[in-house]
Amino acid sequence: MSRKQDKLAQQVLGDRTLNKKKLSTRIWNNRGYYLMFLPVFIFVLIIYYWPMLGIRYSFYSYKLRDIHWVGLDNFKALFGDKNFWRAFKNTLELSITKLLLNTFAAVLISVFINEMANLIMKKTVQTIIYLPHFMSYAVVAAIFTLFLSPSSTGFVNETLKHWGVIDKSIDFLHNKALWRPIFYLINMWKETGWGTVIFLATLSGINPELYEAADIDGATRLQKVRYITFPALGNTIIVVLILNLAKVLNMFEPVFVLYNTRVLDVSNVISTYIYNKTFLTPIPDYGYSTAVGLFKSTVGAALMLACNEASKKVRGRGII
Repeated sequence: MSRKQDKLAQQVLGDRTLNKKKLSTRIWNNRGYYLMFLPVFIFVLIIYYWPMLGIRYSFYSYKLRDIHWVGLDNFKALFGDKNFWRAFKNTLELSITKLLLNTFAAVLISVFINEMANLIMKKTVQTIIYLPHFMSYAVVAAIFTLFLSPSSTGFVNETLKHWGVIDKSIDFLHNKALWRPIFYLINMWKETGWGTVIFLATLSGINPELYEAADIDGATRLQKVRYITFPALGNTIIVVLILNLAKVLNMFEPVFVLYNTRVLDVSNVISTYIYNKTFLTPIPDYGYSTAVGLFKSTVGAALMLACNEASKKVRGRGII
């Protein structure tokens, strides 16, 4: 026992001696690791941190060659712009609703697939629902624009007319009342299949003995789903919601490929607001656009910290 204690003491003393060495000496001794890390470090600095120097332009008026200091004027104009607040509200509503619907649909489909007894059918269904995820939003928008077209080539309108449901074609994507439901359905069709990956992994980890015990007790299939399957998914659902809630402001492509000027009030989000201010204005003020981006990043960071605290409460550890 004394020999083990002596070895442990020598190891502790050796670690302390190593930590007392100069930083330059420790770096030199581990130079191979630092050389391997150096390209990644340089890449991160150039791609992620170098552009952050442009934050200073949020305090400037930047119109072509006319660049001068304006202080907080850009932020005053931003907070006084009704269109910005409408875009901010739309961003939260569209992102959070899309997140909840996609998560709910992914959970239901995961449970449905998990309950399928035929392995070949299960793999076939999984493959089919995964495929839309690998299509770009531009392709998805083109497909649904064609399906929902009010012209004679529109499959949905022509089918509804044939069934006698409607007499006149409906312009789905140019109707304020219909644009959001269609947006949610398109996103569910595209992303729900991929969202089932996490939930199916969780379901595969459930102890089979729980189902066997339920069978012995005479539980029906629905009772096993209710009292075993859904409770097992509870923690995963909360984690998925928390992790995705931090990204609710990062919405651009799904909206950009589907929105138009007639539904701008219900579809314009912060990213498309910045795009319009930057690229669709005769003389854009890049300083103002930078101020909007800085505000968006600040709110996003606040959401990330809030989600990190929520993760600590739920999982016992943070996400950052």
